[in-house]
Amino acid sequence: MKKHLVAAVTLAMAALVGSTAPAFGQATWSVPRTADGLPDLQGIWDFRTITPFERPEELADKQVMTPEEAAAFEAATLRELNKDQRVTDGITAQRDVALAYNDFWWDYGNSLTDDGRTSLVFDPPNGRVPPLTPEAERRAASPEARQFEATRSGMAPASSWEDMDLGDRCILGFNSGPPMTPSAYNNNFQLLQTPDHVVILNEMVHNARVVPLDGRPHLPEHLRHWVGDSRGHWEGDTLVVETRNFRRETGFMRGGSSPRLTLVERFTRVADDTLLYEVTVDDPGTWTTPWKFAVPTKRNDAPMFEYACHEGNYGMTNLLAGSRAQDAAAEGAASGSK
Repeated sequence: MKKHLVAAVTLAMAALVGSTAPAFGQATWSVPRTADGLPDLQGIWDFRTITPFERPEELADKQVMTPEEAAAFEAATLRELNKDQRVTDGITAQRDVALAYNDFWWDYGNSLTDDGRTSLVFDPPNGRVPPLTPEAERRAASPEARQFEATRSGMAPASSWEDMDLGDRCILGFNSGPPMTPSAYNNNFQLLQTPDHVVILNEMVHNARVVPLDGRPHLPEHLRHWVGDSRGHWEGDTLVVETRNFRRETGFMRGGSSPRLTLVERFTRVADDTLLYEVTVDDPGTWTTPWKFAVPTKRNDAPMFEYACHEGNYGMTNLLAGSRAQDAAAEGAASGSK
């Protein structure tokens, strides 16, 4: 990774000026093509990285790290991810079901992206997601949102299935999106092509998006899907997928996007082993301006595996049974003190 980083930092410095997409790839490389002449994007692609989604505030306007800074940041981040966080200030940390998994199961990756960027978000130039709109701030302050966040942080028991997010309920993967965002494990997707369709199959919760490329219009606004309604087209050698008509519950990012969310995903083959994934997020019901992030995904020669998760499985039953037991214990303690 380090030998690529030295060369890539110079490219990234120039590319990040003015909030343009990060530069990746090889100047003399030619994109492979399918039998019908389209760029061949097929394969299994790995989007894991420990590059922060948003730039840490202490890095301010620093867009790219030197190789030495990147090595130090990677070491510090991996120490933090792997340390025992069972108790912090007397509170049990809720690190994936209170450390039910050990480090054998984590798959965050162990390095920054090859260009040494300090954040996946590159527009705005400060590497931070724009401020929330007043509408979004009101949603975040609602009793329902406060209960949801208290449940997710482990500070309150789940009262019902409605207090659990779509990842807990195995309806959507917590990194599969759309948009796809690096997370703790199963950071893989497979892309398959025909002349008139593209299929994006995520390893997390084995969801497959079938994206038509034939110019058909989006579904009517009242027909909404968990993963939205996707339509694709080609712009030169870049596959562009626009997705809208999300359900209210989908809620991209903590705090949740609104049903007005529109995503534009761009897939560009930039090297034999690299597919650049760039996303524009536009939700006037949540953020004050549109914003962008990018992840250079890497070819993965390993097979995809089924992620055996489904709503109504033991996890949901046991989570709610545990909450009912906590309720009963609290009621018994209260009655015994009278």
